[in-house]
Amino acid sequence: MESWDLEQKKEAKWKSYAIGLVALLLFIFAIDLLTVSMGDLNSKVATDLFSATKNPFISLFIGLLMTALLQSSSTVTASVVAVVAAGTISLEQAVPLVMGANIGTTLTSTLVSFSYIMKKKQFKRALSAGIIHDIFNIFTVIILLPLELYFQPLTKSALYFAHWFAPNEDFSGPVVYHSLFTRPLTNWLVEAIGIPFLTTILAVFLVFAAIKLLATSIYKTFVVHSFQDINKVIFKNSSLAFFYGTFFTAAVQSSTVTTSLIVPLVATKKVSLKKVFPFIVGANIGTTITAAIAALYKSEAAIALAIVHFLFNTIGALLILGIPRFRNVPIRLANLMGKKSVKSRLWGFAYLLLMFFIIPFLLIYFSSN
Repeated sequence: MESWDLEQKKEAKWKSYAIGLVALLLFIFAIDLLTVSMGDLNSKVATDLFSATKNPFISLFIGLLMTALLQSSSTVTASVVAVVAAGTISLEQAVPLVMGANIGTTLTSTLVSFSYIMKKKQFKRALSAGIIHDIFNIFTVIILLPLELYFQPLTKSALYFAHWFAPNEDFSGPVVYHSLFTRPLTNWLVEAIGIPFLTTILAVFLVFAAIKLLATSIYKTFVVHSFQDINKVIFKNSSLAFFYGTFFTAAVQSSTVTTSLIVPLVATKKVSLKKVFPFIVGANIGTTITAAIAALYKSEAAIALAIVHFLFNTIGALLILGIPRFRNVPIRLANLMGKKSVKSRLWGFAYLLLMFFIIPFLLIYFSSN
């Protein structure tokens, strides 16, 4: 009898792993499809926006807004690299765009938290986990953007290192950043549909469907059977969590995927927000490593901008994780936002709309006028 129960548990375990894997693959594919379809729909608009602004603060919000719309900092950064390589804007002008893209890419993990909106206590924890990535990037921008404007440490360092790695300054080929492994299937579907607007609608539907599936099933499939091992290994201490976050994100090639998987764990009280914070910061760096590798065989401008992206996230991680007082601030603010959301769900919606859409759009609009 016991052996039969054991076999049943093993079978259920492998089935749950298979379901979890399908959910993860659907999520990755949905993100990639949205990236490509929105890129096809808005690539000219993005280039015009990048070329039009010389105000670093407006550049910051253009990067944020475009990434929130495209759901991928890689796409926005690749577009910026193309414009820089063409000489339309300078590397110095492109740095704020990359900083804004870093904030905009955190939208998906915040959206994942809204799948718990009907469960009061879980929504409180989920929203805290969803926006802590935003807060980390905002703090990094607050620290590094003024320094960059006055002293240009990121630009100067990037140009110095890029000169080492650039194999051919006359390279004139297309600038290509890393893409997800689902890209062949994505390209086939985009070509088969042939209408960017319809592809975008399908992509949006798949993203939200995948978010819902992940939010309701991922911890059951990957965590229920093996959470004790996960907790002991990945979240054993801050350093391990940080390195695992970097490694997993570099492997998957998307910080959106890895940080979104953390939200259900925090929502269901499987891991504390304090323990997952270093993992999220590590994921922020992991997403830049693959971009840097992909840029090594491109122009010096491409390499320099990839290095800027890497330095921005790495310096932010060292400052915020390395200084205990700084490290606690994002956690406290995220918890405060979670508590506010329990009193009124409007706090969460207001934050989402203001941070990612309304404020960036209004600033860009009034500046252009």
